[in-house]
Amino acid sequence: MKKDQIGLKDAVAIGIGGMVGGGIFAVLGLAVNFARGGTPMAFLIAGIIASLTAYSYARLSLNFPDKGGTVHFINKGFGRNVFSGGTNNLLWISYIVMLCLYSSAFGSYGAKLIRITGDYTMDKHIYLSGIILFSAYLNYISFKAVSIAESFAVFTKMIILSGFIVIGFYGLFKSPDVAQLSLASWSPALKLVSGGMIIFVAYEGFELIANAVPNLKNPQKNVTKAFYISVLSVVALYILIAIITVGSVSFGQIGKAQEYVLAVAAEPTLGKIGFVIIGITALISTFSAINSTLYGGSRVSYELGEDDEDPHEFTKIFWNQPVGLLVTTILTLIIANLLNLESISTAGSTGFLFIFALVNFSNFKLARLTQSNKYISLTGAILCIMALVAIIYQELLSNPVGIYIVFGIIAFAYLTEFIFKEGEKRAL
Repeated sequence: MKKDQIGLKDAVAIGIGGMVGGGIFAVLGLAVNFARGGTPMAFLIAGIIASLTAYSYARLSLNFPDKGGTVHFINKGFGRNVFSGGTNNLLWISYIVMLCLYSSAFGSYGAKLIRITGDYTMDKHIYLSGIILFSAYLNYISFKAVSIAESFAVFTKMIILSGFIVIGFYGLFKSPDVAQLSLASWSPALKLVSGGMIIFVAYEGFELIANAVPNLKNPQKNVTKAFYISVLSVVALYILIAIITVGSVSFGQIGKAQEYVLAVAAEPTLGKIGFVIIGITALISTFSAINSTLYGGSRVSYELGEDDEDPHEFTKIFWNQPVGLLVTTILTLIIANLLNLESISTAGSTGFLFIFALVNFSNFKLARLTQSNKYISLTGAILCIMALVAIIYQELLSNPVGIYIVFGIIAFAYLTEFIFKEGEKRAL
């Protein structure tokens, strides 16, 4: 057996860990602010796009297994040039943005738990910085350490969230806020769709499975299962949680507790103990997302250096791991302590929608090689682009600063790649 080889259970844990980890805890309140009573539908819309994209990832992973995952697929579909290199730079930056989102959620829940369980307070930035450093340490130990931590975290949070759903539905029928789920409380169609796209980051983590495929036992049997078990399980989970939250907590309370709203949703049925249980679950979940996303981000940077799309120094090893893990950790620490939640979520969703559109299109172009139904991938690409337009339009109306940050990130990704390629040409 190969060193660090993993099974189907571990691969599913990586996918679910990347999605459930930060997604539902970090952006649920943001989703309700946009979609209101239609929040469950917003999660369903985003889930449909994620499911179509998972098809392309599964087919590409089977035929082109590589630790670089998405980087490798973009290069296969578009060749190695400034466009593919810039896109892969954008992917790495998007990983860093997601790490910021997850660590911000960890910090918010940690700070709130301390305030309600003790007589002292600590700033959320202390928590978010600490969990980034601890996850980096686990990644440096070995990939097996990451997968073991993921399996434990995923099992724990899925048990607790399943319990939350069962108890939440029991309390839902007695809640005075259940009327918020009625169609009359839904946001207009465009804002509802835009809300689903802004929180698309909640589904981003499934593509981390692609990075682990070279370590996966019996890939022909397990790759497709890993992607679809992860995505479909999380779609169902998010919809049920959204129903309980919107039906149990008033819109006013959700707005006030936006960064830790899921814990607030446990209070109507379980009281403070419910808040504490869900708060602890949030800490476990966001930790698992940071853990797996750091792994994926370090592999992206290594692949970029290996493919000469970024300086070859990124292929160097520091403490038995790619030096990109160190760089990713440092950049995450800086950005997570500077940006607010909505701007982080907008940047993450926009970046991944654009990248997923290109991955779908790559599989469309390579359909004969990957033995795929090219129309599924084409549909996924078109829906990603439509979602991208919706989120940009909505954010230009409500949060233009967030969109300016997005455009700046995209410009930076492609400009640095152009400068790097031009420098290589001059050197030759």
